[in-house]
Amino acid sequence: MRDMIRWGVLGAARIADKFVVPAIQRSGNGRVVCVAARDRERAATFAAKHGIPATCATYDEVIESDTVDAVYIPLPTASHFEWCRKALLAGKHVLCEKPIAMSADQVRELIALRDATGLLCGEAFMVAHHPQWAFVRERIADGTLGNLERVEGSFTYFNDDPAALKNNLALGGGGVRDIGVYPVVTTRIATGLEPLSVSAEIMLDPRYGTDKLAICDLAFPGFRLHFYCGTQLGRRQHMVFHGAKGWLSVDAPFNPGVYGDARITHRSDAGGKVEIVEFGRIDQYQLMVEDFCSALRQGHRSIAFSLENSLGNQRVIDQILSNAKG
Repeated sequence: MRDMIRWGVLGAARIADKFVVPAIQRSGNGRVVCVAARDRERAATFAAKHGIPATCATYDEVIESDTVDAVYIPLPTASHFEWCRKALLAGKHVLCEKPIAMSADQVRELIALRDATGLLCGEAFMVAHHPQWAFVRERIADGTLGNLERVEGSFTYFNDDPAALKNNLALGGGGVRDIGVYPVVTTRIATGLEPLSVSAEIMLDPRYGTDKLAICDLAFPGFRLHFYCGTQLGRRQHMVFHGAKGWLSVDAPFNPGVYGDARITHRSDAGGKVEIVEFGRIDQYQLMVEDFCSALRQGHRSIAFSLENSLGNQRVIDQILSNAKG
């Protein structure tokens, strides 16, 4: 595999514009070589902004290009599975925004296709690469907190724009798929455990049919996770891991730098000691794309956040959203 992985991008979404494409361009082992968007003018503007040498007229042109090794997909959620499948069948490695699919069955199909083609396919959970989550995982595993009893979390923002893709049910909109995935995935990453049961109370927006508030309770072996996510509440995100001997509070668990500094407060009952750990300015998106590119360059067929991990998360999301039916 060549030293620099050549990326093609399907779409000029905000996540691509603000975070992932700049991260690829800053990385030490990848560059974006072409992009397609809803129209050629939009693609040209995006390419000029990010120093991308070529634009394509269609998404199909990107995935069929001989100049592209891997494809990054930031399209609306309902399109993820379709374009992941097309890209893999075209012989391209794939990194796709979360959630990578609309159901666990679709993730299973991608796993089978990944295995059949021998290509890499991954979900862009950047949090899996931030060292603050390695810190949380280590503190839970070494018994510092005692037995973990309770995990609490939230992720909210306000957006009631009828034109927003996140408020379009047909495109896979709604709060659970957009942001509810994060308390679930970080709890699973931190503990290495899967929930035994899932319950949720869902409030739908009557204008759009999307979930605007979800209050969720998950029973894991030995502890419970309680979190809420909402698309029409003031901006907030937090995670707390509470054990018999102390607790950890993660100030900006999902988007450090946007929702606050990457900082963890650890309070121990041993003498009432409080420890504050600062992680500084770390680009978790760059770490994510460099992990993906490194796997390709070294001939590996696995990445830090696997599709099997994606399947575990999607199972939970499917169960939460089943509460909105009927």
